Amino acid sequence: MIPLTRRTTSRVFAPSFSCARQRLPRPARLYTTPTRRTDAPAFATAHAVPKETYPAYMPPQRQQESAVNNDEGVDAFLSQHAPYTLIPTPLPADRSSRLNDFYFTDSSTQDALSVIDACLHNTYDVPRAKAVFKHLREGRKGDPILHTPLYNAFLSAFLSMAEKDFEKRDDWLRDSWALYESMERNDEHVKPNAGTYAIMLQTWLKFNSETETPFANLSATDAAPGDLLQRLVARDISPTSVIADAVITSAKTASQIAEHISRAAAQLGMTQVITELGKVEAIAADPLAEVPEIIPVLARKPVPLFEEFDPKEATELARTHTPVVESEIPFNLDNLRKHLADVSYARRVLPDDAFTRQKLLEASVYDAASKRMQRESEKLEELGLGNKNLQHEQLQKWMFDWHNKLKSRIEVEIEVLKKEEDAKPRNSEKYVRLSPFVSLLTPNKLSLITILELMHLQGTGGIMEGMKTARALITVGKAVEMEYKAEMLKKNNITLPQAPARPPSYFTKRAINDLKDWRTNAQTYVENSMSWTADWSHSLCARVGSFLVDCLMEVATVRRTTVDKRTGEEVSEDHPAFYHSYEYNRGHKLGVIRLNTVVAERLAKDDIRSTLHPRHLPMLVKPKAWLSHDNGGYIFNKSSVMRLKDTQEQAVYLRHASERGNMELIFASLDILGSTPWKINRSVFDVVLEVWNKQERFLKIPPANYDAPEPVRPEEGDQAAKAKYLSQMKDYQIDRANNHSMRCSINYKVEIARAFLADTLYFPHNIDFRGRAYPMPPHLSHIGDDLSRGLLSFAESRPLGASGFRWLKIHLANLYGYDKASFDERVEFVHEHLDDIHDSAVNPLEGRRWWMSADDPWQCLACCIDLHKALESGDPEAYESCQPVHQDGTCNGLQHYAALGGDIKGAQQVNLDIAERPSDVYTHVATMVEEEIKKDLADGKSKYAEMLSGKIARKVVKQTVMTTVYGVTYVGARAQISKQLKDLNCIAHEDLWGASAYLAQKVMGSIGDLFSGARDIQLWLTECARLISKAIPAERVESENNMTFTRTQTKGGPRAVGKEQMTTVVWTTPMGLPVAQPYRKTKRKQVMTSVQSVYISDPTSPAEVNAIKQASAFPPNFIHSLDATHMMLTALECRVQGLTFASVHDSYWTHAATIAKLNTIIRDSFIALHESNILEKLEKEFKDRYANYKVPLSSLRGKNLQDAYALASAANRARATAAVTDAETAHIESVEEELAESESESDSEVEVELEGAESDAAPSTPAPKKRTRRPKNQKADTDERFANLVDIFPKLPQKGDFDVKKIKNSQYFFS
Repeated sequence: MIPLTRRTTSRVFAPSFSCARQRLPRPARLYTTPTRRTDAPAFATAHAVPKETYPAYMPPQRQQESAVNNDEGVDAFLSQHAPYTLIPTPLPADRSSRLNDFYFTDSSTQDALSVIDACLHNTYDVPRAKAVFKHLREGRKGDPILHTPLYNAFLSAFLSMAEKDFEKRDDWLRDSWALYESMERNDEHVKPNAGTYAIMLQTWLKFNSETETPFANLSATDAAPGDLLQRLVARDISPTSVIADAVITSAKTASQIAEHISRAAAQLGMTQVITELGKVEAIAADPLAEVPEIIPVLARKPVPLFEEFDPKEATELARTHTPVVESEIPFNLDNLRKHLADVSYARRVLPDDAFTRQKLLEASVYDAASKRMQRESEKLEELGLGNKNLQHEQLQKWMFDWHNKLKSRIEVEIEVLKKEEDAKPRNSEKYVRLSPFVSLLTPNKLSLITILELMHLQGTGGIMEGMKTARALITVGKAVEMEYKAEMLKKNNITLPQAPARPPSYFTKRAINDLKDWRTNAQTYVENSMSWTADWSHSLCARVGSFLVDCLMEVATVRRTTVDKRTGEEVSEDHPAFYHSYEYNRGHKLGVIRLNTVVAERLAKDDIRSTLHPRHLPMLVKPKAWLSHDNGGYIFNKSSVMRLKDTQEQAVYLRHASERGNMELIFASLDILGSTPWKINRSVFDVVLEVWNKQERFLKIPPANYDAPEPVRPEEGDQAAKAKYLSQMKDYQIDRANNHSMRCSINYKVEIARAFLADTLYFPHNIDFRGRAYPMPPHLSHIGDDLSRGLLSFAESRPLGASGFRWLKIHLANLYGYDKASFDERVEFVHEHLDDIHDSAVNPLEGRRWWMSADDPWQCLACCIDLHKALESGDPEAYESCQPVHQDGTCNGLQHYAALGGDIKGAQQVNLDIAERPSDVYTHVATMVEEEIKKDLADGKSKYAEMLSGKIARKVVKQTVMTTVYGVTYVGARAQISKQLKDLNCIAHEDLWGASAYLAQKVMGSIGDLFSGARDIQLWLTECARLISKAIPAERVESENNMTFTRTQTKGGPRAVGKEQMTTVVWTTPMGLPVAQPYRKTKRKQVMTSVQSVYISDPTSPAEVNAIKQASAFPPNFIHSLDATHMMLTALECRVQGLTFASVHDSYWTHAATIAKLNTIIRDSFIALHESNILEKLEKEFKDRYANYKVPLSSLRGKNLQDAYALASAANRARATAAVTDAETAHIESVEEELAESESESDSEVEVELEGAESDAAPSTPAPKKRTRRPKNQKADTDERFANLVDIFPKLPQKGDFDVKKIKNSQYFFS
């Protein structure tokens, strides 16, 4: 934080009759372009013949606006209050209520749903699922977790059991009919949908009185198709949507159901239904039906006939006999034909949707990995590389061997596990059996998931050549869950809607409503086509992961070969590839899983494509449009729109905001970011590959073998030298481990770039809890380091033009580091180095290597090559450039603070104001620090002043200045400065800590003086957050009116007030995103696994908020939410104006030719944002959101109480003052009660507590009257012990005089 002073710190339509149901189109309403077939049928209601091509449950499309309403736009949009998403504060873990259960699902309920899901899958254990379901229905009637898809899953399971369990067939059918009738009666607030009627129609079709296995109840009138048709029509459900539902997997079944529905419709006089179903046959033609099959190229496959003979006989027979030759389709061609079969299928189903056809080409990573590893292993054998000397050097060979062993081991262990669990009594619905979960996938996939996930985790979490056990187990279990859900998505073959075409403006009411309508309808359509699945808890993931990891550790081995020093003979042994151990981290014993050293070394050198999951890779098609909080991004991998970590509350806010349509522009922004096409810059890649293969240190690419000298061990007896050696050795080991980790990281980048050289890439995006957008692939993306950015360029190109040609030069100067000069000077800089630029482009490694001196060398090289091509083209302005050009904010956090506070002085330092030359806040702070050091040097106050004098470069203070606004602490600032001083190598190692601590204090003090407006706003935000985190809902105060103000809860005693402080800081961004800070006290749950006992956090078990973290993190999080809003406003407007757009937080990218347009958009959106009274809206939201919250006065003792009193608005001071005396009384009484109950507390501690209590009164508070202690059984009046939160909120700091509209003419605001 900024210091206060210088010294302080679904699927396809079903056909009618005999046509193939796969040939029917999807609703055109879901696509960006209308279907070309004018006679394509549409969904209909029972009341009118459909006239438009969208399902009956979709509202008619609005007429296109002829022009954007002048009264609407970004200014009008931002001037309105964003709609709040209101969720009750979660109750403590030992309290419950129906309202709390409605919003927050506990871990036991989540596990119960997971058990149901696993037991219903392939009817693994339907009786157990039924028992757990009955328990949930009795205990949580009307709970939203008991929704229609869950009931439909049981109806499908009962139908499947009736088909295969003939003895109990009637029982299963009775259960099915009873459950359906309860849905019709809405007994449990669950209503049937199209899938429900599809299942019941299938049940009637298979068990009606005319079948070989009739069921008596289905002969009743209300079970006949006519009655079901009347019911679904009454619910406004289209019959076609019923026939097209995902549960109907057979074209024959679909045709039979359609025929019965048509007959029933004829008897009931429903001509609309007949017309709707009759149109299907007209469009069911297959365009390739008459085209003959292509005979493929065949490869000759000699079959050895003479293996049983000795070599001499075999040679003679081979000379005299013609070998038998078999033909086979080559491996790659065979795979291609299989993929093209899917394309042909997709063409019949969706003739106008290339996107969905491309989707069908994607296969499971685990299937592909298995085939690839097997193929490469076979190739090694064919080439003679299967000998012992080479096998140990092949990572792929090892992984394939592990896979074969692990697959067999998993099969055996699952059978053993089933027998063990069957032997245990089933007397508890809450008992979670493991066998249903490890049976969801094949042993083949389980084996590959385990291997690939552990290989990918290597070196994470600060563990050298390994990973934390808890993280490894949860990650493997989560991967099993995600692959199972991916299979469910692929199984249903759901058609994926694309985002709608861009509107004239995203900020009109009509545009936002259209987006909401489209997403709601598309989401309903997709979710109705999906199979129901349940989320797994962390403990369940850990148990599943433990089962698989334990199996792997027992079977995975590597052969290591060495030479016996005594005999000189070569000795080989099989060693475990993974092993479990412990290490101590900050005094805590930490379980870790380590890789064998040779495996870790090969991972840094070998081809690692097989360790990459699709969720770690870019996409080949545009990402799936975000339809809801958990539906978008990757096609088959279920993704969340927000990166959540151990926080249930934020997930609940997110879900409800999505359901209420408050996040339409968030979803639209992410769709825009994900739709930007990219490609690999081949010229830069060739240079990177050449450097990489040399395995030597180059720029920030580390060498294959760490090349720094190891510290020399000192002689015995010199303790000071020994201590220095141990410190240096520790740093050496850390640097060597970092070298290895960095090498692995770059290996991923290079491999991914190589694999996608010929493709167009897309990066699906999601957000963090503050709204900042990130590409979802973690390895190679434009948000990565300089190397990642240098490897990427836009896939689309645009002619430079005169403006673009100039901006390309400015961009090159910026990348080189010459970015503090005027634009004209930057252009001149490039002109002066044209020869160096030419040499860098033509001879990047053999020439003068000018580009390597740049601040961002790989991006500089890419720009040199692009500028060189433009100059060589003969007409630079006509040159088609695909180079991204950046516009970066100047310490963007401080820019937002200066605009919020109207801080003229701060605005000048961060280029908000008009200036001839760009200001450099980092240089200015460095100068201020240097002056302070000179003063200390003159006074002789510090030995570090002499060490640091003249060495305070801009680079030393830049990171600290940049992150101060984002909440960096003194400790963090010291670490940042220490790293910079270490890189400069200007301070002795033993003096580094003290020098960096001294300098951090000077830097943070200088920032506090320079940005006084930001300091005041930070203080206001911090105080608001601190008060909110201490608040308690009024209803909780009333229900627990005998609370005690002790700090701990005594067993059987009154409720401790600290246990009720569950309120987190929540606010709404201008884009409608609810932000709930996730900082709560750590509450961990012990899970016994076969590997070790692990302690994991349980997001579903609420804990009290961490008030300190809530207060300190709020200012930076709030500023982050503002820069995220600015970015999204810019992205939306760029889409409207047709600009290619990408961003890295406060760095906005587009083509050089469109930089001028981008600059205008950036400034207009920033001005509109900061003219919308952001802080006033935040204050109003706090008072609305927390209107009925109360703060225990005992929580406001000491300086906090004085601050609350001093900062409260004048109208509320009287009430705050009147409450002070009661606060003091309550606090002292609580201390006295603690003393009486705790005899072990020392007298000295008593005196400290009493002294602190008596000295904490606000200065203007009158002296309290003589107190008499209240009897213990007498309850204090609630008003005496609590204050209304809204009464003690601090008043907003006064805004300065800076006019934010000046930014319009500030050419260096973003540059």
